[in-house]
Amino acid sequence: MATMTGTQWLDDEEQRAWRAFVRMQGRLTARLNRQLQTDSGLSLADYEVLVQLTDTADGRLRPFELQRCLHWEQSRLSHHLTRMQRRGLIGREECTEDGRGAFIVLTDAGRDAITAAAPGHVDTVRSLFLDGLTRDQIAALRQVSEQVLGRLDATADTDD
Repeated sequence: MATMTGTQWLDDEEQRAWRAFVRMQGRLTARLNRQLQTDSGLSLADYEVLVQLTDTADGRLRPFELQRCLHWEQSRLSHHLTRMQRRGLIGREECTEDGRGAFIVLTDAGRDAITAAAPGHVDTVRSLFLDGLTRDQIAALRQVSEQVLGRLDATADTDD
């Protein structure tokens, strides 16, 4: 239903779906974070950074590449990387091609941390999320997620 301002409010089914999604996402994120903290001392944010670094052949990325992958604000990324560096999970190396730039580098301690954390994290993702879904539901979830991500990518330059 559109109003004079042009807003098309959510109908009852859309509102229930949206609110359920928001609740699920918040609760799932909290549980995954708690499990990682308890089992490995890593936060979910630490884990996300380490995943990005382990996904590269040489375990290094420029900060702007990490920012693009994680969709974090620059200040959040900078503060978080500083905390991770203090804990020895990552290091910084000069970029020889660009004297002003640096690489964020996975340390041995960071690799050990994610290697130790990954099995428990995957078990938790599976038990809280994937094991409760059928293969058709997983395929539908992937399709919906990719469709929404495509819309976000198409509008990224207007809202980032």
